[in-house]
Amino acid sequence: MKTTTLYTVLSIMIASTILAPCVPAATFGDDAAFLKKHTETILLTDKDGQAKVAVVPAWQGRVMTSTADGDGGLSFGWINRELIASGKLQKHINPFGGEDRFWLGPEGGQFSIYFAKGAKFVFDDWQTPAPIDTLAYKVLDKSDASVRFGADFSLENYSGTKFDVKVDRTVRMLAAAAAWEKLGLKAADGVKMVAYESDNKITNGGKSAWTKETGLLSIWILGMFNPAPNTTIVVPFKKGPEAELGVKVTSDYFGTIPAERLVEKDGIFFFSGDGKFRSKIGLNPKRSKAVLGSYDADGKVLTIVKFNQPEGVTDYVNSLWKMQDNPFGGDAANSYNDGAPSPGAKPLGPFYEIESSSPAAALAPGASLSHVHTTMHLSGSEAALDAAAKAVLGASLAEIKAALPK
Repeated sequence: MKTTTLYTVLSIMIASTILAPCVPAATFGDDAAFLKKHTETILLTDKDGQAKVAVVPAWQGRVMTSTADGDGGLSFGWINRELIASGKLQKHINPFGGEDRFWLGPEGGQFSIYFAKGAKFVFDDWQTPAPIDTLAYKVLDKSDASVRFGADFSLENYSGTKFDVKVDRTVRMLAAAAAWEKLGLKAADGVKMVAYESDNKITNGGKSAWTKETGLLSIWILGMFNPAPNTTIVVPFKKGPEAELGVKVTSDYFGTIPAERLVEKDGIFFFSGDGKFRSKIGLNPKRSKAVLGSYDADGKVLTIVKFNQPEGVTDYVNSLWKMQDNPFGGDAANSYNDGAPSPGAKPLGPFYEIESSSPAAALAPGASLSHVHTTMHLSGSEAALDAAAKAVLGASLAEIKAALPK
């Protein structure tokens, strides 16, 4: 199904401004210094001081970037330097970047929180709510390895339903031993790793229950990463008949993806993360395995993203920009590859993206829903990284590198 989405809007918006494509910094130290120059930046680190994460309170406690190798190591998050340096806010959205940002869904439909009541589902009427765009979150607690944020705000959806929302968001580093345990593996010699998680909770702070009849919210975590010519996104999925599990993948958000950019092999979708062709894929909750990853063959960096996905829950908000027949038939996991929206136009980044969503939050007053999104970057020799790729993503590095035609 072809539809306007967030990425269409962002591409149109960026192409129509003076902002040039962003060039990623060479090191984490460069990016951290840049961020500190323009906004308060909290640096988290492990005991050895090599795994680091940069978090910005002004942008909803967003993880902007991370590294596995100290200030001189690679900086993994995509950062919109031109927009940040301008010091100006834009209409519709402020895409600052970052590899773990807190958002809420749905984006479109009769329960959208991005379109006012009676608005048309078109770019001119689309507006990212301030609480997930420009509102600074309060720092409630912090240590060397974690920081906790809080926010209270109200939202109104397209149907006129008001939500009083309380957010509690913690970003914490994972010790190497805990990260390897989460992967189900023993620590591999010669592998450098940065691992962190965002623990996100929304609470119904109002006096009325949130119901499917009047619309629900969901937690939506999106991570932007620096692309590379030989980066392949790896999306494992549950095999089975479509009559039981639904379509294997939704891949026509921006039209057909060329065969050389999206390949299916034995329960895995391999998707290009080169930042050169705008495309997006999504898995419904019956297909999602709650894990996605990518491999940068040039930089020898394996990225793994895991998230909690409640067993048997299938109500996920639908973000299509139209009145919907099935407003709770949305995706649990998504991936996006940036590129020019039209011939000769500028890309948004470029970047590639890995996303996860919580189920729709049907909450009584005072009740809460939580969603944990974990990001791990592993760097080292291919021999050292191969076991993690096989065990967690179901494919060897050789299979990942050979999956997409060159």
